[in-house]
Amino acid sequence: MTDGFSGDAVGRVLGTQSASPLSFWIGLEPGKVVQLDEVVVTRREVPGHGPVLVAGVVTHVEARHEGAAYDSDVFLISEGSLPAAVVEVAEVRVTRVEPEVFVPPLPGAPAYRAKGADRDQALYFDVMERRVPMGLGRDGEPAFLNFDFLDGTRGAHVSISGVSGVATKTSFATFLLYSVFNSGVLGPEAANTKALIFSVKGEDLLFLDHANTRIDDSARAAYATLGLPAQPFRSVHVFAPPRPGDVHGVPHVTARTKGVSSFYWTLAEFCDAELLRYVFADADDEKAQYSLLIGQIAARLKILAEPLGDSGAVKVDDVECRTYPQLVDLIDERLADESTRAAWTGFPASLGTVNAFLRRLRSSIRSLTPIVRGDLPAGRPHSIGVSDAQVTIVDLHNLPERAQRFVVGVVLRGEFARKELSGSARPLLFVVLDELNKYAPRDGDSPIKEILLDVAERGRSLGVILIGAQQTASEVERRIVANCAVRIAGRLDPAEATRSEYGWLTGTARDRATIAKPGTMFAVQPEIPVPLAVNFPFPAWATRPSEAGAAPATAAVVHDPFAGLPAPEDDIPPF
Repeated sequence: MTDGFSGDAVGRVLGTQSASPLSFWIGLEPGKVVQLDEVVVTRREVPGHGPVLVAGVVTHVEARHEGAAYDSDVFLISEGSLPAAVVEVAEVRVTRVEPEVFVPPLPGAPAYRAKGADRDQALYFDVMERRVPMGLGRDGEPAFLNFDFLDGTRGAHVSISGVSGVATKTSFATFLLYSVFNSGVLGPEAANTKALIFSVKGEDLLFLDHANTRIDDSARAAYATLGLPAQPFRSVHVFAPPRPGDVHGVPHVTARTKGVSSFYWTLAEFCDAELLRYVFADADDEKAQYSLLIGQIAARLKILAEPLGDSGAVKVDDVECRTYPQLVDLIDERLADESTRAAWTGFPASLGTVNAFLRRLRSSIRSLTPIVRGDLPAGRPHSIGVSDAQVTIVDLHNLPERAQRFVVGVVLRGEFARKELSGSARPLLFVVLDELNKYAPRDGDSPIKEILLDVAERGRSLGVILIGAQQTASEVERRIVANCAVRIAGRLDPAEATRSEYGWLTGTARDRATIAKPGTMFAVQPEIPVPLAVNFPFPAWATRPSEAGAAPATAAVVHDPFAGLPAPEDDIPPF
């Protein structure tokens, strides 16, 4: 092609619109079309500097009748009674000037649709040493994410926003993980890099290691274009809470029975690790006067609790506690008794404050009884860990919201503490957390919010990478969103799209986000000054039980939670 460009000529730089080093307009040649988000390049000879490349992304496209003066002229022009020409023009937002001589392109300069190396240069893909495919651009070519802004080298964390059920936030998060694991950017670290996913939407995420029976040839072709295999995740371990009332601690799942383990905390662990604080994990709890009591009583339990046998039960003040309700009853009795209240509170607390604390504590019995236990057989593995598989899924959908908060807070605290003790950022741990606005709201404080702030602010240096999803980024703690180097938006609510948290979207992209179809995401990263519209392929892994194909040939070796149970004819709940 002329001017050394590999793409085809689409038009010329307009002279009727002012061109600047940051944006310019092009008039399209007859028969040529450009879409929003396509990449356009032009060049200018600058004395003393030689040829200067000016490249950008189409952010606005218009078509009009040139020569019409009134709206009604469209009918006369269509009938041939009035001469006029159809003109199409496009606005180009400059993404790169190479070399950096910031001069505007000259009117009349030919503009080309960028292909190959020109496209890579326009979008900085040529300087990304470690590229992670994140989908296909509007031109059907791969779009990449710079892994340096994901793994902590120059930035970390991802924020994904969009309307629930339409924006496909979780689907994109899992695709991004899959791309990281299979694109080769991890090198020899791939085997040890882990992902921790908290699942709150049914059992849809429990089959990531099963092939999707609905995948078709077009999806496989998309994976091939991205340089990725069209296959499920290779190593998945699922943790689920025990069935309520089940004396064997069988996982509370229905569609999957292999590669599933129960998780719970024993009463001894609850007292020794001072987990009482995570029972009060709502932002409103931190504002209440009884918040001072929580730490005092947790410390008291740590001092007084003595292990009772091997099942996790405890003895506190010579009282045996084998269930969470029994432990709550004990605390209630000690605080209600004037002779023991002062020793447990540690400071003069009013009766009203104590009663408010007890009301809140007793309301947690239904939520936490299934996962804080001292009545299950001894020696059963029950701790959530990420060492058994590449992807660890913690299923929360059968737990009440309060129990979900408890699990998220305790697990994140444990994994973050483990990474702190290791003193190394490698191997990486990716944490996928949906409904981030529920765990780290903009207003108020809570133990979970403190941990998530720690992850956002210090996780980069420790190798803990947060991939947070939420319906409304405007309701998430500002410091968490501000620390996300990569920001993604799917379908947005029109009112939400106007919030300042989406200032990184161009005006056109903001309008388009309100009508985006599932699978279309707008992504921004520090190197590229405009958001890129990408479409990620249909998942090659099952996203719901009905899509699950054959079980994987190899899976993580985990404890069989069903071992040692009575025979099938002995009234075991169906699976």
